[in-house]
Amino acid sequence: MALILGLESSCDETAAALVTSDGRVLAHRLAGQEAAHRPYGGVVPEIAARAHVDKLIPLVAEALAEAGVALADVDAVAATAGPGLIGGVMVGLVTGKALAHAAGRPLVAVNHLEGHALSPRLAEPGLRFPYLLLLVSGGHCQLLFVEGVGRYRRLATTIDDAAGEAFDKSAKILGLGFPGGPALERAAALGNAAAVPLPRPLKGSAEPHFSFAGLKSAVARAWASGDHRAEDIAAGFQQAVVECLIDRTARALARAPGASALVVAGGVAANGAVRTALGALAAANGLAFVAPPQWLCTDNAAMIAWAGAERFAAGLTDPLDTPARARWPLDPGAEAVRGAGVKA
Repeated sequence: MALILGLESSCDETAAALVTSDGRVLAHRLAGQEAAHRPYGGVVPEIAARAHVDKLIPLVAEALAEAGVALADVDAVAATAGPGLIGGVMVGLVTGKALAHAAGRPLVAVNHLEGHALSPRLAEPGLRFPYLLLLVSGGHCQLLFVEGVGRYRRLATTIDDAAGEAFDKSAKILGLGFPGGPALERAAALGNAAAVPLPRPLKGSAEPHFSFAGLKSAVARAWASGDHRAEDIAAGFQQAVVECLIDRTARALARAPGASALVVAGGVAANGAVRTALGALAAANGLAFVAPPQWLCTDNAAMIAWAGAERFAAGLTDPLDTPARARWPLDPGAEAVRGAGVKA
């Protein structure tokens, strides 16, 4: 059994965790930055990076104390090496390198997306490869056929905005507060989803790709008209996103033969309406449905430690000169999507 120290700093959550290779989370410490970014209505990269510098080492010390172990007891140090806000990624990765060097232990440079992709196996130990993953977060919206550790085949991606980005920006348009995703979900619970006609971009199209920029623009127009309550627009927006996600995921299922389960991960996977609809889709197709608990959906260090444990068990470690990356696709050989920008 291996003990892995995991570090996460790719956006605005600073976190450290200790996880064993048999799936026990011995400690998890997380510091958010909501108060620092709230005046700006979104994450300010420089503020985020400075907060990581201040918070990461104290969180590591707290995690080690909670688990009752010393740095010398860990078998490897796993740190997010990208993708993400490059300043924050650099803070976490450099810290991970320093700790690994000081302890004389190997470094595992983890792709943040792989952390999300493998986190359902931490939540559900019986989940076996391969499975179809809907990775839906603030920066990414992809459908991936997960064949094994380090083996990901991208079936679909967003051609513009990710679903989580559309949630956050729509919440900002409606003045619902920060962080936007949870605020919009709360508002949607008080609204009428049928009151505001909104588009369902790409619904019914042959390729299972996503598009949410047009939906976000429609929200802005509906709000600017002054004819609708914020709660009704929020409800209509959430329903439109759910329908698009379900339609696109159903399309991708035909391209994932042999999948053991339908799995969702990423920050938007914490949304109750999304989870409920995906569970129904899985049941209709005779598949198990796996969604990590909400705390494991948003950015956290336990998933990084777990991905580190999976990679460490496969003999995959990294040199101390491994670079930080702002962008790092899980399937670098995937065919470019026509019309897609750099986010694809």
